[in-house]
Amino acid sequence: MNKTPLYQKHLDLKAKMVDFSGWEMPLSYGSQLEEHMAVRSKAGIFDVSHMAVFSLSGNNVEKYLSYICANNVAKIKDKNKALYGTILNHEGGILDDLIVYSCEGKYWIVSNCGTRDKNTQWFNEQAKKFSVTVELLKDFCIIALQGPQANDLVTEIVQTDSPTQLSAFEVMGFNDGLIARTGYTGEDGFEFIVPSVIGTNIWDKALAMGITPVGLAARDTLRLEAGLNLYGNDMDESVHPFESGLGWTVDMSDPDRDFIGKEALEKIDQHSCKKLTGVLLTERGVLRPGYQLKSADGEGIILSGSFSPVLQKSIGLARVDRAMKDNAVVIIREKELSVDLVSSRFLKQDKIIT
Repeated sequence: MNKTPLYQKHLDLKAKMVDFSGWEMPLSYGSQLEEHMAVRSKAGIFDVSHMAVFSLSGNNVEKYLSYICANNVAKIKDKNKALYGTILNHEGGILDDLIVYSCEGKYWIVSNCGTRDKNTQWFNEQAKKFSVTVELLKDFCIIALQGPQANDLVTEIVQTDSPTQLSAFEVMGFNDGLIARTGYTGEDGFEFIVPSVIGTNIWDKALAMGITPVGLAARDTLRLEAGLNLYGNDMDESVHPFESGLGWTVDMSDPDRDFIGKEALEKIDQHSCKKLTGVLLTERGVLRPGYQLKSADGEGIILSGSFSPVLQKSIGLARVDRAMKDNAVVIIREKELSVDLVSSRFLKQDKIIT
């Protein structure tokens, strides 16, 4: 299996290692719950170097990105900013969700681990039309520092207070790489997209400062509480952004801008297609992917589900018929249990749900 540059350090920390899309990654370093709550209350550090980092070059990079991305890269042109969005196939299905970074006149893409090979082929195939070079950077790390104390800690880690000046989704150059104020937890934080030797140094400094290392298990419950999609669970090529809670990332404001999948999306009735919703189990049990939902107004299916350490209840993301409203039942082991259909941004509800 593939290994990140921090693989041995995870072993030294006695991490439980698992196969994640062909990468040997830390599931946890002991207690998933403690790791989760460390990020919610203080800060945690993640090795997410299994994700793919691409560097783009050529005179037509902006035209290229405008064509392959459903969101409009013009929003970050000549700005040190990041843009979240999707890339689509010609039928409007989601090939992947990713972030495009514009920094000091150069563009980068970070996409998911499981789509690395597919994306490399797709990016290069489309790049031929624009004479753009897309390079997969294999000797790079991505280290994420997340949590309410991240802003106070980042200066000591990188020996500059410049990252604290960044607003959400702003980015700066750092040691032949990037520091971005982005993340996948719902908390404030930073992601260091840097050469491996720099990333390893950042990891060591963070641990020496007592920052908690966090594995994939807590990363998943953190992102679920924040209502953030996971590719392969909550979306894939069989669904489009409007039924995945990602319609806000589709920019069709410029009638002259063409992008892959646009024609297919224009034919979709957004008022009748399925929708993504948050699900809160009001009885004892745990929501799991594949569980069926039913109500008088329609049906649906759980896509992601787990127990929320913050809410102390089971939560999930589901794709349901557009007409479904506030209440439904979920089928668990042939039993019908009551659920509430709520905003997928569960963290906003942490003070009103007991």
